[in-house]
Parts: sequence; structure tokens; C-alpha cells
Amino acid sequence: MTDTANTSENTTPASTLTDKERELIAQMPYEEARDKLIQAVQALETGGLNLDQSMRQWEIGEALAKRAQGLLNDVRAKLDQAQADQAANQATAGTQSNLD
Repeated sequence: MTDTANTSENTTPASTLTDKERELIAQMPYEEARDKLIQAVQALETGGLNLDQSMRQWEIGEALAKRAQGLLNDVRAKLDQAQADQAANQATAGTQSNLD
């Protein structure tokens, strides 16, 4: 086996998504990413796409899923922090020392 063969086996296929498409997905609010993810999944489930179209829908779906999950993770972290803050302040809630 030559070095060229090893190199080609270890490379990942080029993405069909452009930088602009990735940027648009990265800026999407959760609801839009979720709705577009549903559309991508439906397009794959419906069938009738050729291999290139299927791979593109898959890539779009993956990028949208990562965006939506990232936003959910951010919300979870904020909720966890709010709960931690509430627990830390629970001992003094409603007391005079809380007003000082």
C-alpha cells in the first residue's frame, strides 16, 4: 500500500455545506433549527432523493441538530445555575439579612 492510498483512506469527505450555510445555521434560533431539522428528516424519510441529495439532507440535518442541541444545553446550564443560586440564597430568603 502506498502513502497516497493511506492518505485518501484517512481523509473525510468534503462537506456539501458552504460556509455561509453553516453561518446561517449557527445563527438560527432554536425553533427555526428544529423546524428545518424536521423538514430535512421528512425529506429523507419520504425518499425519492438521489445519493447526493440524501447526503446533503443528512449534513443539513446534522448541523441543525447540533445547533438545536447546543441551544438546549445553554438553557439547561442557565437553569442549573439559577437553581444553584436559589439554593444558595434559600437560607436567607425572607429574612432581614436578605434586605441589608
